[in-house]
Amino acid sequence: MSQTSHNPALNAAPQGPNVGLLAGIAAYTMWGFFPFYFKATADVSPLEILVHRVVWSVPFAFLLILLRRQLPALKIGLSNIHVLKWLSVSSFFIALNWGIYIWAIQIDQIFQASLGYYINPLMYVIVGVVFFKEKLSKLQGIAIAMAAVGVTVLTLYGGVFPWISLLLAISFTVYGVVRKQVEIGAIPGLLIETLLLLLPALAYGYYLYQSGSMVFGQGNQALNNLLFLAGPLTVLPLLCFAVAARKLRLSTLGILQYIGPTLQFCCGLYFGETFTAAHAICFTLIWLAVALFSWNAWKIRPRNVPV
Repeated sequence: MSQTSHNPALNAAPQGPNVGLLAGIAAYTMWGFFPFYFKATADVSPLEILVHRVVWSVPFAFLLILLRRQLPALKIGLSNIHVLKWLSVSSFFIALNWGIYIWAIQIDQIFQASLGYYINPLMYVIVGVVFFKEKLSKLQGIAIAMAAVGVTVLTLYGGVFPWISLLLAISFTVYGVVRKQVEIGAIPGLLIETLLLLLPALAYGYYLYQSGSMVFGQGNQALNNLLFLAGPLTVLPLLCFAVAARKLRLSTLGILQYIGPTLQFCCGLYFGETFTAAHAICFTLIWLAVALFSWNAWKIRPRNVPV
């Protein structure tokens, strides 16, 4: 994501491709281990966890903006109707994505969640072809066909239509496409998105409190602390991703993104989810599709750009 301001002070970040590589690995590793967090907070409803992600992200993101001297970028974003219009749309889709993901982990559908984020980059290619008239390379076409076959096998022989996977992939794809329409940095953009979600989040939190359904503040201090951590755990990976996105080639970043769903897949195995033959066929085809997709991205990378 590009920054709104071109003032170097606003975009200050450590230099060098190694920093970008480490930041990218850190971001996707944190996202990959998210199932552990949502399993640890399984006594809390997905919607209440979503409320805490929104509410506690606001002060933490604002603190990071102050530390990174991005306040001018934030002010420009808040005063720009075009930016606010697009971020109001993106805020809906990121909230939808977060909510579905939390719910999927809590109902022991980590494999489906993992599959959704494997499919996501392939879906970006489909969107590019259908809506932006981009050319589809032969390898990309094969990769998408293999992914489609994998999903079909899981649906027909696994007896379960992977709608959680598809909803996660579609919502995050739409989110990414919408965010590309906005000239604003990752953290200022996230803060504005969470500010747009803050009022409905607080309203729902108040409803939970009034109905006696809110878990937060009910005496379990360990759980209270975990829910408070929803803010930093939401913002920190995005900060690392923002650094990586500025330092690395898109092809390198594209390959790194598979760290997240791979670790989520391992989490599914760790938590003992049922892995059927249909899962094995589907994931094998998806992994082959990912390998083709990554190889294609690596082949067409600009040769004069580091990492």
